[in-house]
Amino acid sequence: MEYMEIINAAAEYLREQLGDRKPDTGIILGSGLGDLADMIEDALVIPYGTVPGFPVSTAIGHKGNFIIGRLGGREVIAMQGRFHYYEGYTMNQVTLPVRVMKKIGVKNLFVSNAAGGMKPDFNVGDLMIISDHIGMTPNPLIGPNLEEFGPRFPDMTAAYDHEFISLAEGIAEKLGIQVHKGVYVALTGPTYETPAEYRFFRIVGGDAVGMSTVPEVIVARHSGMKVFGMSVITDVFREGSDENGTDEQEVIVAAKKASEKMIAIFMEMLKKI
Repeated sequence: MEYMEIINAAAEYLREQLGDRKPDTGIILGSGLGDLADMIEDALVIPYGTVPGFPVSTAIGHKGNFIIGRLGGREVIAMQGRFHYYEGYTMNQVTLPVRVMKKIGVKNLFVSNAAGGMKPDFNVGDLMIISDHIGMTPNPLIGPNLEEFGPRFPDMTAAYDHEFISLAEGIAEKLGIQVHKGVYVALTGPTYETPAEYRFFRIVGGDAVGMSTVPEVIVARHSGMKVFGMSVITDVFREGSDENGTDEQEVIVAAKKASEKMIAIFMEMLKKI
């Protein structure tokens, strides 16, 4: 089946399940951040495995469901878990949900992830608003351009919407939540970074590093969506420290502890966008 046929079949299935619901904002929840989905009211749960052409998320901390309902007074469609390139999926598969969201009328995309911090003033549990990114994964737009979604050479000058960033900063200040702002580096994984890699990406302008998000953001911007991104810092690289080892379960625990702050900001943003 051609890629556009897969997109259209999945979108048609979701429309049938949604009925009169018309979500205008999509939310992608990363490792350990799926609890926000539990706050969605009048929730409709659609497992990825039931959607035609969809892969199944295998990553720890990713439940693998669409959750549709009301959050912050808006109709949203949340992804409780995402797909990663390191799982063996193609970039078309990794970004398929974003294409399908666009087809069913989603205009805004909120993306979240668990990330390793590289700034000296980062601590585990901190939040970082993503102001820009460095993509070290294959570009998902390689191949024939899907003209129905966007141009061959989409501009990425403002991949992360400046108005959304300003809104989030104001909300965080009002709520008394400390947030950082910085550049997210996306690698393929599944290995965590070596000390030399951490140093390299810090030198070239990175503030946090992970294994997701950038392909989805590229496809969202190609499709004309407005994007907001936030990283939860779940581990921190300290130069010369003996405590730099990263453990997957520790990442999940740290993300869950910090998720309440991220959820509070997302909820207030949804009321105002």
